[in-house]
Amino acid sequence: MSKCHVNGIRDEINIKEFSTLDAPTQDLILAAIEARKSAYCPYSNFAVGAALRTFDDSIYTGCNIENAAFTAGICAERTAAAKAVSEGKRDFVACAVVALQEDSFTTPCGVCRQFLIEFAKKDFPLYVTKSNLPPYRVLCTSIGELLPKRFSLS
Repeated sequence: MSKCHVNGIRDEINIKEFSTLDAPTQDLILAAIEARKSAYCPYSNFAVGAALRTFDDSIYTGCNIENAAFTAGICAERTAAAKAVSEGKRDFVACAVVALQEDSFTTPCGVCRQFLIEFAKKDFPLYVTKSNLPPYRVLCTSIGELLPKRFSLS
């Protein structure tokens, strides 16, 4: 596999072909792709979808929702997490994020990283892909890799 830029870093080890991923991971990514279609982003035109798997294998999806008062918007990852938490699910085990940036993968922002790790009993996989074509390439990382020094009150 050829080297490519991922958020400014040359990386080939963590990028996988969609077809090589197991069925549950593919399903999670496809759910995020579907969620992206509901994004409300009239200001940035940057649609993002997310899907979150909980300990009981439930999948919760979310999309970004913008607002004219920009700080009142919510990211796709936090939308999915809020749906899960509001249903009593507080143990996240995997997440997929889908957005379209030409030169890099769109990983969760810092706020979303902290929000997601709050509900992780342990590190969990994070799958990031683009949605301009069927998901051929997937950045396979983890929430712990993205936020190695998590903030915690406990």
